[in-house]
Amino acid sequence: MSSLWMLVAGFMFACMGELVKLAAVFFSNTELVFYRSLVGVISTFAVMRFYGKPIATKHWKAHCWRGLAGLSGVLLFFYCILKLPLATAISLNNTWPLFLAFLAVIFLKEEFNWLLVVAVAVGFIGVVMLLRPTLAEDQWYMAWIGAGSGLFGGIAHLHIKQLSEQGESDWRIVFYFTLVCTVATGIWLIFTAFSPVNLQSLTLALGIGVTATLAQLAISRAHRGSNIIIVGALSYSTVLFAGLMDLFLWDDRLPVSAWIGMGLIIIGGLLSIRGISVRRTNIVTLDD
Repeated sequence: MSSLWMLVAGFMFACMGELVKLAAVFFSNTELVFYRSLVGVISTFAVMRFYGKPIATKHWKAHCWRGLAGLSGVLLFFYCILKLPLATAISLNNTWPLFLAFLAVIFLKEEFNWLLVVAVAVGFIGVVMLLRPTLAEDQWYMAWIGAGSGLFGGIAHLHIKQLSEQGESDWRIVFYFTLVCTVATGIWLIFTAFSPVNLQSLTLALGIGVTATLAQLAISRAHRGSNIIIVGALSYSTVLFAGLMDLFLWDDRLPVSAWIGMGLIIIGGLLSIRGISVRRTNIVTLDD
């Protein structure tokens, strides 16, 4: 049941999203990615050194590809946030489990399970109903960029799964991902500008970094020994947790369609969990 760690990742990403809302008045999108990654690379390095975990890896090429794919997805997503309504950008970014489902079957030879595909589709419909995205006539080209962020997100998760199967630890996977993001965004900011930092903005930046790092660690753990399509279906819990946080923290009143969307996200998650038991039953039957 390691795939259930994706629920932990969903909650942590939702917390990160709330902190990003507050920090957006202090930092640019690139700075937010930089500080998020910087906290991650420092904390994972410190933990690995403290417990004597090896940092060097022979799979550095795979780590680089995972880092570049993840960073590309995040930057395209943030670009969409600037150009599109937030709900639309989030919906387009959340196409990554759909891409991941097909990539896993093609490249990882994952067992094709219609129940899991339905779970992913139902969860995505729930996301759309919850967020109620809109797209103007002159913004259709942005839809391709948003879908691109989802594609890169799917590729990043594909590499996480491969690295897990190659024996890379969760800490090392997150360390190299945050290292790539820190270096890339840091170089960019050197040639642009850093915003001034005060106690409030520093606290928010640290909070974003901590929650993002915990979410990344949970994602790596979720992929370990799990069907990658199940992980994709459970990832929609991020939107569910974020919607509930908006309701309780910001008093955002949700329409009936949003509640239906939340219900569909939960149903998608339950179907994916059901897919786990069906898959295990089939494995036991084959073993017998």
